[in-house]
Amino acid sequence: MMKVTIAIATCLVLCLVLLLPSSNISYRHKYDLTTNGLNDSEQQSEKLLGGLLATGFEEKSCLSRYDQSMSKPSPYKPSRYIVSKLRSYEMLHKRCGPGTKAYKRATKQLCHNELRSSGDECRYVVWMPMFGLGNRMLSLVSVFLYALLTDRVMLVDQRSDITDLFCEPFPETSWLLPLDFPLNDQLDSFNREHSRCYGTMLKNHAINSTSIIPSHLYLDIFHDSRDQDKKFFCEDDQAFLGKVPWLVVKSNLYFVPSLWMIPSFQTKLIKLFPQKETVFHHLARYIFHPTNQVWGMVTRSYNAYLSRADERLGIQVRVFSKPAGYFQHVMDQILSCTQREKLLPELATPESQATNSSRSPKLKAVLVTSLHPEYSDHLKNMFLEQPSSTGETIEVYQPSGEKIQQTDKKLHDQKALAEIYLLGLTDDLVTSTRSTFGYVAQGLGGLKPWILYEPRDKKTPNPPCVRAMSMEPCFLRAPLHGCQAKTIKITPFVRVCEDWKTGLKLVDVSDELSLL
Repeated sequence: MMKVTIAIATCLVLCLVLLLPSSNISYRHKYDLTTNGLNDSEQQSEKLLGGLLATGFEEKSCLSRYDQSMSKPSPYKPSRYIVSKLRSYEMLHKRCGPGTKAYKRATKQLCHNELRSSGDECRYVVWMPMFGLGNRMLSLVSVFLYALLTDRVMLVDQRSDITDLFCEPFPETSWLLPLDFPLNDQLDSFNREHSRCYGTMLKNHAINSTSIIPSHLYLDIFHDSRDQDKKFFCEDDQAFLGKVPWLVVKSNLYFVPSLWMIPSFQTKLIKLFPQKETVFHHLARYIFHPTNQVWGMVTRSYNAYLSRADERLGIQVRVFSKPAGYFQHVMDQILSCTQREKLLPELATPESQATNSSRSPKLKAVLVTSLHPEYSDHLKNMFLEQPSSTGETIEVYQPSGEKIQQTDKKLHDQKALAEIYLLGLTDDLVTSTRSTFGYVAQGLGGLKPWILYEPRDKKTPNPPCVRAMSMEPCFLRAPLHGCQAKTIKITPFVRVCEDWKTGLKLVDVSDELSLL
């Protein structure tokens, strides 16, 4: 009996000893969470792109928001100011978004030609989709930044396929312009000839700084906009536009660089983006989250063709000549660029084959996106028929080859969006001159691509490509003259684009110097 009692006592002591470390660990874990100043919600937010994304979404409804398994951590950490600004914007959108009392009051203003009350706290900017998917994503980020800078609520026209492409970006509210919006039947008719077009009103002297404030205005920001339309980027005009409750924007451009040239915006922007080339990178990753259907395309392609690779190269080919298609001089240019920049190896000679025979081969996956599959077919056959000079195994993959662009066709646009994200998941990237598709991919992936120069007279350019100064997209038709002309010349972080002389892009000066 004594032995049994001792045995039981011993077991109890051992159990207590085993339990103590566990409870200590549990306590220590809780202590760490409280001492580092982050509660559970804040910790989860910190994991979501460095705090860029808000918590509070249902994970299953939008897997792309939470799935970071395929991408490398971005080296570009968002500033505390942009994180704070986004949280403030989310509260504003929740207070003023569709279905709220504030929204209903604001839409009543549209029944009148001019502003009846200046006391309402909510102002809006409506984004309209124009041109292809790349153009739309670039202009949408531009409009969203404008909304952040001017404390407006951004609403997007949902009559296109945006709901088939992207999840809702803002918690507990919607960014979709309601289908019963009072101006819905007029939106398609808004153009530069419309009586509510700001540029046209300036041209006809129908509006000035002392005019009665209209309830809404249309802004025309395109590659061929008139000088009057470009007055949008002038400080005095912004002072007037800031009083207009509703602005409707149509654009096919990334006009962010010229927002930096507006003095009242620049001070805010420097705080928001200390690293000036991160504007699109941060804002695009904040508002764009592919739907589950699109994300399924991304994950299946990545797992099947890219995940096993030691290195991943993306090549985005856009041919602007008419007719477009496969051209040997373009294929020669791709090879010249990738081999000159050591992105792809040359084909083996007998000597190099002997040298590399003892090495364990490295696998390099090459993702090609193009409307024309002949470019990837050529690369694939080239490395199948002959080994590489480095001994690397080169596998070439092209998700689709649609031949022609089919904007607003659901499946086509979903495939295009999936390919943009796949390009952003590569280690190195080659893009085509002034391709908005390539601009979006490089920005999402945080990549400084090699840009293929546009061929002239069906000849391969020499040099074939140039390394981008920054990962920022180019504002292809920037207002180089007018109110911003002097500012552009003296601003060190704005440069003429590598691939288009009428364009501007943001750069970090220190990064630019390192490339010299």
